[in-house]
Amino acid sequence: MLSLIVVALVTVAAGFVVWANDKRHAKYGIAVPAGVSLAVGMLSWIIFMAAGLGYQPGLTWIPWVLPMVLGAAASVAVVLYLGKTRTSRDTARLTAILRY
Repeated sequence: MLSLIVVALVTVAAGFVVWANDKRHAKYGIAVPAGVSLAVGMLSWIIFMAAGLGYQPGLTWIPWVLPMVLGAAASVAVVLYLGKTRTSRDTARLTAILRY
């Protein structure tokens, strides 16, 4: 159970770091990358533990490290997607509003 707590704390921290380093972070909330990172990290931890990859000699790192990496990667992917699409959609809507 300790590994789940560590994974949760690290993935949430990674989500906040990703949000802080994004130059377009004003386009979406602070909890979005942290929440996505946490959800992916927890889900992958559950899958790895259910698959029997935890607490096996030589495989102990999988439920510890891999969920943290997957959570951080998902956070980066969401930030890249949302930053790009929200900026273009907001610009298009603002242009449409100003044309009236």
